[in-house]
Amino acid sequence: MPRPLRVAIVGAGPAGIYAADALLKSEAAVEPGVSIDIFERMPAPFGLIRYGVAPDHPRIKGIITALHQVLDKPQVRLFGNVDYPGDISLDELRSFYDAVIFSTGATADRSLDIPGVDLDGSYGAADFVSWYDGHPDVPRTWPLEAEKVAVLGVGNVALDVARILAKTADELLPTEIPANVYDGLKANKALEVHVFGRRGPAQAKFSPMELRELDHSPNIEVIVNPEDIDYDDGSIAERRGNKQTDMVAKTLENWAIRDIGDRPHKLFLHFFESPSEILGEDGKVVGLRTERTELDGTGNVKGTGRFTDWDVQSVYRAVGYLSDELPKLPWDVESGTVPDEGGRVIDAGGHMQSTYVTGWIRRGPIGLIGHTKGDANETVANLLADHAEGRLGTPASPEPAAVETFLAERSVRYTTWEGWYRLDAAEKALGEPQGRARVKIVEREELLDASGA
Repeated sequence: MPRPLRVAIVGAGPAGIYAADALLKSEAAVEPGVSIDIFERMPAPFGLIRYGVAPDHPRIKGIITALHQVLDKPQVRLFGNVDYPGDISLDELRSFYDAVIFSTGATADRSLDIPGVDLDGSYGAADFVSWYDGHPDVPRTWPLEAEKVAVLGVGNVALDVARILAKTADELLPTEIPANVYDGLKANKALEVHVFGRRGPAQAKFSPMELRELDHSPNIEVIVNPEDIDYDDGSIAERRGNKQTDMVAKTLENWAIRDIGDRPHKLFLHFFESPSEILGEDGKVVGLRTERTELDGTGNVKGTGRFTDWDVQSVYRAVGYLSDELPKLPWDVESGTVPDEGGRVIDAGGHMQSTYVTGWIRRGPIGLIGHTKGDANETVANLLADHAEGRLGTPASPEPAAVETFLAERSVRYTTWEGWYRLDAAEKALGEPQGRARVKIVEREELLDASGA
């Protein structure tokens, strides 16, 4: 009797779980069956949903409900707090599994090559997001001394950072933020937050709902300069061809023509301002220099040679994420991705046997969470085609118990899916006395203890 197809997935974020779902819905799941183990370096699953989504966005966190349904399936096991390659290497994975899918995400900030980027007070948005999301591997405090703050970038991460900086700690208290984050935000001195985009309103990468949410806070006055509302032929074509772009532009237009109100915190959205230098004195940020840009007819911009110095004391760079390089896999330094064809890892011109990628490690940190489903389906389809045609390797120890024995011999303290339910209950219990849905546990040891690792 043929044994089930054994697949390891490295990364328990949406991309990895969608790949598991695609395997479970395939014909192979019926005959001979599939057996899936998901490895995650954090003690808890869900990746970006847990450690990349702002705490005041519970709607997006609702995606966890759908992910739960996949991890609840008996064919799927979770091994949390297991690091690749520190705890288990590629060769070791291949000894237990017919195929390995890498679905790791992106935790680092893409670099911004301007003078002053290394000054004290210049921060990567990814680090700040990890702090306010209670990531166990970052410091427990964050310096929030600046009264005027700049955020560089016009994507949803820039909006999240700006919104968290502009809201009050008490506004965020009903969310799942841990005590150290609440205390840090309570000391936040920011009264003005300036968001800078190098191009115009039609080129902003905000999603319409995220943008409109900025204006829902009783403490945030959103301000747009009427001079920044400008479109060329390329911009008009973009608006006509993309409903979301048009909705974003209309929202910004409405804000530009209204009177400025009296909410205590001001959040400025600036367009056609390209950051050229972070200004410093005595090693600290004291300002930001931008060059005014103008549209060139195609939706792109060119510099005008006119510069403005902005009085800010800290700068957050939200110009994109960069994936972490995976040892033993080929790597494209420029894109921060593993080279692939249809999800098959490509090395020296050929497919690396039994090795696949999906999600951000495959195509870069772009798109919304739902976009990863198409990736997963394509990758899994090609994996199953390789299986049907006998192109996968044969593992030496395919029995499920062999992995547990291996991790025990390595003294790896791992968490399980059952452990997530225990952690989930513990975080909800922490929130209950305050009438909150949950309070996130931060310390890794506490996460492991609560999970019963």
